[in-house]
Amino acid sequence: MTPPERLRALLAEPGFVVMPAVWDGLSAKLAAGAGFRTAFLSGSCVAASRLGGPDLDLVSFGEMFDSFTMVRNAAPETLILADGDHGYGNAMNVQRTVRQYGRAGAAAVLIEDKITPRALTAAGKPCLPREEARMKIRAAVQAAKESGILVLARTDCRPTQGIDEAVARIEAFAAEGADIFLLDSPADEAEIRRAVAATGGRPSFAVLSPGGARATPSRSEAERLGFKIGTYPTAMLSPAAAGMRAGLAALQAGAAEAESALPPAELRAALGYGDYDREAAPFLPVGSPGG
Repeated sequence: MTPPERLRALLAEPGFVVMPAVWDGLSAKLAAGAGFRTAFLSGSCVAASRLGGPDLDLVSFGEMFDSFTMVRNAAPETLILADGDHGYGNAMNVQRTVRQYGRAGAAAVLIEDKITPRALTAAGKPCLPREEARMKIRAAVQAAKESGILVLARTDCRPTQGIDEAVARIEAFAAEGADIFLLDSPADEAEIRRAVAATGGRPSFAVLSPGGARATPSRSEAERLGFKIGTYPTAMLSPAAAGMRAGLAALQAGAAEAESALPPAELRAALGYGDYDREAAPFLPVGSPGG
């Protein structure tokens, strides 16, 4: 089965699908090692790791695709939902984005309706007119036919245009054939229920990390509200940043490492040193150490 076929099958199973947010080979490998079958290549996490900065449309398609390649190589069996942002341009750019991810083995790709380039402020999320956004989703769905990659249609218009417009967009995106849906920044459970109902029974996606200006249900609440799949963008990123700060503080205090650091043997195991030795063993010249 292809990655999109496997993801469709997984979404047809009972239960809520948890997608850790990943951004590079190490994060993807750790998530796979923990038993997660899926992961979300998060634009915010890639911006943090590559730019050391915020997720404000500064990351390019090339940088995201390079990050996808790292993730895919480190965890080839993981089903990856790639953050395609706004498609990096108009409808034709959207088609290129979707085709590239599909050919490279992504299971799904997210396309949103925000305007790019965005206004020069971190506040607000100005969005395209509804029909232009609809044409982007139409372009994505048509391009997805080549590989079968699933299209996640996201609308960010709720904060600026209201829930009625957001629901109308979800209905329009469903009519165009999108596979999964995301309403960004719902205000409460009532809005969540309206958005879930607007999909016509297709899966709804939730962002479940705390801290955003949105209703953020727990995992059990999300499942009760009708969500099928969800991600936690800061679940690994925030502890990783905290761990690096702890390591730097330990160095400043004269220690070799933080108390929270992995023991050397555990770190080597997580990075796969033992796997490398086993895979390399058949190619050692006769008479060499270990050969």
